[in-house]
Amino acid sequence: MFKVEDLKFSYGKKEILKGISFEINSSDIVSILGPNGCGKTTLLKIMLGFLKPSQGKVYFGGKDISKIKPKHFFQRVAYIPQIHDGAFGYLVKDVVLMGRMPYKSIFSNFNKEDKKITLNALEVMGIEHLKDEIYTTLSGGQRQLVLIARAIAQQADIFIMDEPVNGLDFGNQYKLLNKIKELSKKDLTFIKTSHYPDHVFFVSNEAIFLDKGKILEKGNPETIIREENIKKVYKIESKIININNRNICLAV
Repeated sequence: MFKVEDLKFSYGKKEILKGISFEINSSDIVSILGPNGCGKTTLLKIMLGFLKPSQGKVYFGGKDISKIKPKHFFQRVAYIPQIHDGAFGYLVKDVVLMGRMPYKSIFSNFNKEDKKITLNALEVMGIEHLKDEIYTTLSGGQRQLVLIARAIAQQADIFIMDEPVNGLDFGNQYKLLNKIKELSKKDLTFIKTSHYPDHVFFVSNEAIFLDKGKILEKGNPETIIREENIKKVYKIESKIININNRNICLAV
């Protein structure tokens, strides 16, 4: 679905990405790991077309994304940012309804079909009871579920998420990760950044380890998240253990 080919990117004289190449397949849950400043969020923004690389290409469905009309691209690809406060007190149902924007012309209004799709998205996420709540009054976990519902209303099949569990409590982190696993079984693809090796073990079938603007390794999380790679990337000793057939990464 996505093919990233020899990407390079700099902020001024500071080189952030130094020749990144990889492919992502349909229904994958891909986590991008790495320390702060390694280029995770920058990479997502380039894949979304928000930033232009100084070198290299991003292909979506075999086409250079710079040649795809944004309206068509965002009918397939949804961006879910980190938790934010939101500037206006929209109702939850209106926030989710905004997912229909890629299908509307500048002067057209939302119709009955848009509203039906919105209600269905809320039901899929199990938050239909929140539809008349004010978005800015919700908890962080609820807001993330609303943003995913908006992406579902967008009828996208690829979700790009920047640190989706950032700011969530322990319980809501795993509720959200479980929802991602559940949705991936419906042929949806997830590409997300993460600071937590444990979460990558739990939810992802593919991982990309970034270090100093380059890919250290890409592959199955159980293969690439090793103690030597944790030490190299994060500069700490760790121990990876298996509990109930699940890997856990402990800092030593």
